[in-house]
Formats: sequence, structure tokens, C-alpha cells
Amino acid sequence: MTHSEHDLLIIGGGVAGLTLALEAANYRDVTLLNPGLSALGASRWAQGGIAAVLDPQDAIEAHVQDTLVAGDGLCDESAVRFTVEHGHEAIDWLISLGVPFTPDTAMEARYPYHLTREGGHGARRIIHAADATGQALIDTLTERVRQASGIHVIDRLSAAQLLRNEEGHCCGALCLDDHDQAFALVARDTVLATGGASGLYLHTTSPSPACGEGMAMAAELGATLMNLEFQQFHPTCLYDPAGTPFLISEAVRGEGGLLRTIDGHRFMPDYDARAELAPRDIVARAIHGEILKGAAEHVLLDITHLDAKAIREHFPTIHAHCLSRGLDITRQPIPVVPAAHYSCGGIATDTNGKSDIPHLYAIGEVAYTGLHGANRMASNSLLECLVYARSAAQAMRQPAGKSELRPINLPNLQGSCVHEGIDTAVHALRRIMSDSAGIVRSDAGLAAGRCALGKLHDEYSYLGLDQPVRLAHFRLRHMLSLASMMLELASARRESRGLHFNRDCPHHQPEPTPSRISRR
Repeated sequence: MTHSEHDLLIIGGGVAGLTLALEAANYRDVTLLNPGLSALGASRWAQGGIAAVLDPQDAIEAHVQDTLVAGDGLCDESAVRFTVEHGHEAIDWLISLGVPFTPDTAMEARYPYHLTREGGHGARRIIHAADATGQALIDTLTERVRQASGIHVIDRLSAAQLLRNEEGHCCGALCLDDHDQAFALVARDTVLATGGASGLYLHTTSPSPACGEGMAMAAELGATLMNLEFQQFHPTCLYDPAGTPFLISEAVRGEGGLLRTIDGHRFMPDYDARAELAPRDIVARAIHGEILKGAAEHVLLDITHLDAKAIREHFPTIHAHCLSRGLDITRQPIPVVPAAHYSCGGIATDTNGKSDIPHLYAIGEVAYTGLHGANRMASNSLLECLVYARSAAQAMRQPAGKSELRPINLPNLQGSCVHEGIDTAVHALRRIMSDSAGIVRSDAGLAAGRCALGKLHDEYSYLGLDQPVRLAHFRLRHMLSLASMMLELASARRESRGLHFNRDCPHHQPEPTPSRISRR
């Protein structure tokens, strides 16, 4: 096993990881672990944009209140205010880096860049780069990282396990390459920017979703995880069983898109006064209900009543992608279904990204900051990545004291593992989670899911999951661990709130309480 020492180790190269690397490189020597140069993860696939108070007629308080309403009583208001108040400066920073946001050329424009509106927002406050904002951010930030001094990018290793010293502090990560050769990257401070856990489900909005590996690795070290049961399902993923997953941005509804049943009935006003602009949990459950009531496996998102030229200008990526699949969205409604999208829970952190394990930080979707509560409002995710990455960089200007850099939990990787069965086990796990912890849940379904996960672990124990030596086996172990924690917390929540809807407990408890779990 190869050993190397590092000052600041960042695991993950999405918007959160890249932003932190750029900002922290002003003070620290940065090592950025970025397998596949951002091919994995959710940032690249984000379409809609970034929510921030930019219009002079918008207000911080309005964005705060919209977020609190969407979070259904579980947001940490101080975290919401911290995030929203630092939004404008984060956007200014991106503009200074050259992110190609879409300009607003209208004579009456109050802000130089076009702002759109999405579900839950009471105003137009979503700045975007056409309908490929995530791609624009990743491209710009990646180029800046390549140009920066003091950032060492490693793209051939994937983290498999966090390392700890005798004091219980995090001191880096065990990593494996594509040939399962092991490398111990020992570090003074370690940051997880590894994304969420939508990959625990069969159908997602990303072609290569994260499976909660970062959350599970932190839990193994004893970190506190919170609100894992709140898994967001985006209401509108393109229904195309033969193709790869493709998200249809919330902004399509923000610009006037209407949801209809197969026979043409516009159904969202039947569910909520805000209709298509209701928060995502409400819209996703409404679509789920309509699918269960009807004979079709999807509903329709209709924008054919909008100007065709405006559609092509506002949504060039969506238009081109759908056209490549034989669908002209200017003339035909889009078949859509909900799909697993965003994890509202994760590793508990403060506003500087610090976890309760010394020298371990978490930023982006892997973290629980308190911003999202029981349901993430559209386009608050990229905002969170930017604000908390920049805050963490300031907090880590100097290493937080001296800590022993000798890990005590390096595994023995000399054994062998059976490879046959990994893909089958992963598919079975995703089926269990989709069936038991989807958009609508029940006590019986959650209990059946917990039982099935236990049997799955026993059935595949021959793979060597208790002492893995290959990256695929580490990942399956992490998936099993996190899925079990999610179902445990979902079973314990005796109410329906936000993204967690249990038909056996349909009402709110009077005192909303975040959930937490720690393996310490």
C-alpha cells in the first residue's frame, strides 16, 4: 500500500469541491480527489440554475420565508438566513470567474442576467446559463482549478474508507484505483464533497448518481447523520424506458409548463392552489397519484402553448435532447415521471462545513446544514454548495491544531473477494429501496424493506463485505449501511412531513424534530 501526506484533502469534484479547492488554495496546499474529472455526481446535470436575491425588487426575507415554507417546519432558520444572505456575493464571485450566465436584454430588465422562477419561489430569482447551468459551472470551475497553483488534482483514485487516528480524529482516506491498488492519503483536514444518495433507487435523474458513499464513510467513523429519510423525488424526469435518465428542469414549469393526464386534464390545481409551482414534494406526490389512478405509466408536461422560438431559446439542451429521442417539445407534450433526485439529509455540519468528527468536513449534498429541512426548494442546492464551500475555505485558512497523522484503521487488503453477484446485489438493493421508501410509504412497506435488506446482507455475505478488498465491495457495503439507516429513521418518524409521506401516519406531529443517527 502506497502512503502519501497531504495538507487539505477534498474528496469530490462537483461544484462544492471545486469551489472549495479554488478558495482554499489561497491559504492551504490542496489535494482534490476527482475521479473521472466530474463524470460522476449531480452538479454537471443541474439544469435550472442558482437561487439568489438579485433583483432589486426581491428581498432576503422573501427568499428566507419561501425556503422555510418549502422545508415544511424542519429548516434551521439560522442556516437558511446564513445561506440566503451570502447568495449575492457567491453569484458575483461566479460572474468574476466568467460563468456564462444568460443575459437579460430586455429594456425593462432590473438585473443584467435573466432570472427565472421555479416551484416554491414567490419571485423570479433563479440565475441560469440557459438550461445547462451545472455544465457551465463545472466547465468554468474546472478550468480555473487547472490554472490554479497549489491544487493537486488526482483523477485516478476513488475514496473507499476514511482514516482515523488514536484520538478518533479523521486523518485522510484509503483510496483505490481502477485496478483496486490501495493508496493511503493521510491528511491534516479532509472534506467530503461526494454528493447525495439518489443512487440507492432504481430510477434517478442522473445517469451516474452517487450512492451515499460519503455519508456511509462518515458514519463508519462515528459522525452524526441527520434527516436521512427525506429523499427528494424530482417531479419531472423524461419518461423513456429505453434511454438514459434525463431531467426536465423545474424552470419549464416556471415559464408556464402545465401538467396534464394522458387524456389532457390539467390536474395540479386539484391538489394545490399554487398548481405547477407548488413545492416539489407536493407535485411529485400528485403525479404519483395520477399515475396510480390512470392506465398510463407517466403524465404529460405541456409547453406547446408557449412560443416555439422562446422554448428553443430558454431550453436549448432540453429541446435538443428530446428531439434526439424523436420528441419535438414545441409541438408535443413531454412524458414525465418522478425520479430520485436529491438527498435533504446527510452529515450534520455547522455553517463552516465542520462535522462532529475533528478534521472532517462535509459540503454540498453529502452534508446536512439545516437549509432544506423536509424538502429542498428548487435551485437552493447549488447556492448551498457555493456558500458553504466558500465559508469552509475561510474556516480552514489554517489547520485546526496539530493532530497525529498515523491512521489506526487501515484494512488488510491482501485477501480476495468474489466479484460475481455485485451487480445483482446492487440492483436488488435499489429495488428494495424503491418499493419500501419511495414517494409514498407505509409501516408495512418500511418493515418489509428493513427485513429484505437484512436478508440481502446475509445472502451476499460470501462477497466479503465485512472485510472488503475491492472498490465495488466497499461501495456495496456503504450502500447497505446507508439504506439501513434511512429505513430505520423513516420507520421511526411517526408523521408525514415534506418528502416523507407515510399513509399510516398522514398528519404532522405538533413539534417538528429533525432525526439523527450516530454509530458511535
